[in-house]
Amino acid sequence: MSGARPLLCRDCLARRPRAVGRCPDCGSPRAVDLEAAAGLAVAHVDCDAFYASVEKRDDPSLRDRPLIVGGRGPRGVVSTCCYLARTDGVRSAMPMARARALCPEAVVIPPDMAKYARVAREIRALMQALTPLVEPLSIDEAFLDLAGCEGANGAGAAETLARFAARVEREIGVTVSVGLSDCKFLAKMASDLDKPRGFAVIGREGAKAWLAPQGVGRLWGVGKAGQQRLERLGFRLIGDLQRVDEWDAAARLGDEGRRLWRLANGIDDRRVSATRETKSISSETTFDVDVGDREELTRVLLRHCDRVAARLGKAGLSAGGVTLKLRLGDFSLRTRSRTGLRPTQLAPRLFAAARTLLDAQPEGVAYRLIGVAATDLVPAGTADDADLIDGDGRREKSREAAIAALREKFGAAAVERGLAFTGRPRR
Repeated sequence: MSGARPLLCRDCLARRPRAVGRCPDCGSPRAVDLEAAAGLAVAHVDCDAFYASVEKRDDPSLRDRPLIVGGRGPRGVVSTCCYLARTDGVRSAMPMARARALCPEAVVIPPDMAKYARVAREIRALMQALTPLVEPLSIDEAFLDLAGCEGANGAGAAETLARFAARVEREIGVTVSVGLSDCKFLAKMASDLDKPRGFAVIGREGAKAWLAPQGVGRLWGVGKAGQQRLERLGFRLIGDLQRVDEWDAAARLGDEGRRLWRLANGIDDRRVSATRETKSISSETTFDVDVGDREELTRVLLRHCDRVAARLGKAGLSAGGVTLKLRLGDFSLRTRSRTGLRPTQLAPRLFAAARTLLDAQPEGVAYRLIGVAATDLVPAGTADDADLIDGDGRREKSREAAIAALREKFGAAAVERGLAFTGRPRR
């Protein structure tokens, strides 16, 4: 193999010369170019159709059938779907009625979040065995920084990640796609290139040329509205941003201009951090039929405040703000927020703020969704301590702690709050 650029088989992990098309040991065409990956250490790992993959793993009868995971009711939404369903046009966040019309032969099952969380923890543990720098983005994806881990892993980043992907598939029974580069933005772009069971490398050399023909909507943080704005200003492709200088981009695009210009040129200085900050904790419900009754909306809002409070407690956080989320029948979204609260973990205090926001909304409007989010999160610390306005909060904290303990032991339905607390007076 002297002088040949080595390839690593992604299935049996044997090395072979580039001149050999398929692995001589196992016949696999899948390989990693170790020379192209040399010196790169930032990876993005993304599970392939995660919820659907877990369900197919656990029920082999689903293996060759299109599968959709999501709400079954008339207001259900697709959480995810397998690649067979995607060939018919089904996508995440699509209304279930539309998904069923596109793929009528699909099996539809409700999500089992507790099971998916268990599997995600198993995968996360395998990541953390490779490097302490693992930054979760969601339940099924994370960044890893493997710089300096060659000695501990016995191989460079590319070979280590190929072994990891094979191990996840063998031991856990789901597949992942890997993107490897020298920064977060390019690593995440790479992980989308070869799905499913993908492994793609974008090196520093050639990154700018590779990015140039891509649409600006692929830049990190550019949504549909942002893409339309950029296109109106003459930036349709990432290459259009590359053709101006950094300061011109800032002058034409405002505060975001410099960030977008840097990403367009493959520059991303963000570090992989093992302590990713949680920005909000939320809970919401999509109704089967639009709900306009204010008493019912208030009761549902309280249940969500209970759930958010429990999640705050488990996370060791408290909230200094509350956001109410309301979606109308035409899918338009209303959000209303209140900030500047004394940090709290208590459901009654979250509910008091959220209910004020709900009461300020016009009567007679029906909603398809209601939710609440705790925002402005800080460590719990002295949350809900006594002050001159509230007096001694120990009794309220003790009551909420007792309710939480009962629900933890006997289930969420073990304690229900009375209508005197949740309801509005009838008119």
